[in-house]
Amino acid sequence: MRQIHTNKGLEAIMDAKETIIRVNNLHINIKTEEGILTAVRGVSFHIDKGETLGLVGESGCGKSLTCKAILALNDQKCSTTGEILFNSGERVVDILKMSPKGPEIRDIRGKQISMIFQEPMVCFSPLYTIGSQINECTRLHITKDKKKSREITIDMMKKVGIANAEKRYDQYPHEFSGGMLQRALIAMALVCRPKLLIADEPTTALDVTIQAQILELIKELQKDLKMSVLFVTHDLGTVAKMCDRVAVMYLGKIVETGPVEEIYFNPKHPYTKGLIGSVHKIGSKRKERLDSIEGTVPLALNLPPGCGFYERCHCRIDGVCNVREPETIEVGPGHTVSCHAV
Repeated sequence: MRQIHTNKGLEAIMDAKETIIRVNNLHINIKTEEGILTAVRGVSFHIDKGETLGLVGESGCGKSLTCKAILALNDQKCSTTGEILFNSGERVVDILKMSPKGPEIRDIRGKQISMIFQEPMVCFSPLYTIGSQINECTRLHITKDKKKSREITIDMMKKVGIANAEKRYDQYPHEFSGGMLQRALIAMALVCRPKLLIADEPTTALDVTIQAQILELIKELQKDLKMSVLFVTHDLGTVAKMCDRVAVMYLGKIVETGPVEEIYFNPKHPYTKGLIGSVHKIGSKRKERLDSIEGTVPLALNLPPGCGFYERCHCRIDGVCNVREPETIEVGPGHTVSCHAV
């Protein structure tokens, strides 16, 4: 086992591996009346060209804040440090050094990096037609010509499976079902053919049948557009189907990363083991009880020293785990873990 070091000439590494994005030592702090809320703590990961990385963890662990930081969308009260290196094809840029409202990030946001947000029901304005809202991206990043931009938008609506797209273009959000709104949201995210798609729990509000259709659609479009995907979800079954690698996040920190097969069949961190053990397996006995992780996620406010999972961990080592933060070590090819007990 060896310790992971992060500063190794990141731009050279990105060029060599065709890495699309590399997040390095990302911290997000939020000032509150009670103190500093440490929402994201030293998060580091990378995504290569055409790869899908799954980001898994309980609600409130910092997944959405991490995703929004990539697009510089977090609120001004969020203090963000670290590096978010993006390979635009022409050069490698650090998104955190850009102004959130400047021309540089506007050229990247929506065009080269797009995001599918949670809850499609609230992502569209009820005052404008679906087509005009998708078309806003087309006219901003592709062409100012109204006729041409409309054609591009309708073509993408057809690609995501919206039937009778010419008519649907002029309809309002209340005339769409939940599944159709999700497809429209995907069309909005992909109309500019981005290099990286961030899918933040894109199927949360949908029923099981529609979920399967949306996931298959994202896979097909990823292959067609040759894009990379950061897939955020709670569903470990979805991760197994969609992702090449997995990053497990807990209390603002990534505690384990690795290839999907390695994480599922050889998990090392107690939290990862708990997540996998809490999922019902096909073929298991009907009366077999599912494992559970005792306790709840602590509030990331004025955190004590040591491992954030200490209070809930059955493998904890008193005098070690509650004293210092575990280092990230490599336990196999591409498989890293942050745990004193490994």
